[in-house]
Amino acid sequence: MAVPEVIPIAYVPRSHTESIGRYADGQFLASITYAFPEGFRPDEGWEEQKRLYTVLHTFDAEGHYRDSEIWCAGTWAEQQRAPIGDDSVLGRARIHLAKLLRSLPRRSYTHIAVRPFQVTVDGVRFGLVIRDSEGESWAELYPDRLEFAEPWDGRYVT
Repeated sequence: MAVPEVIPIAYVPRSHTESIGRYADGQFLASITYAFPEGFRPDEGWEEQKRLYTVLHTFDAEGHYRDSEIWCAGTWAEQQRAPIGDDSVLGRARIHLAKLLRSLPRRSYTHIAVRPFQVTVDGVRFGLVIRDSEGESWAELYPDRLEFAEPWDGRYVT
């Protein structure tokens, strides 16, 4: 089965897809995710290269990509130095995500269906990208690395 033009993504509370849904102007997909820049090679200092991002992608009602707000809350190294509280990297990311979600009028959390897209920020790829290997095709959400494939019911594998 070929990759559909519009990829369904299932809303699942307390999972990687808990911050997706619809709002007055279309659809949204939001997350908090750690990522390395493209071409990163693990060696000394990786803790400074692993960054935590708050991400909000918006789409129209038909799933066409509109825009992204991508904000770096800090690095893994910073999180390890101050792991707890609102001033931690994770705390800042959660607060920022809550603010972004509150900005979406008439927001509801539900299944969405969006078209492939990608954008690069700080050398990190963000988006829903079609991948092919050995005759198999799937859509992969970056940098989260969630894979969507047959039977195209919105469920993902990591």
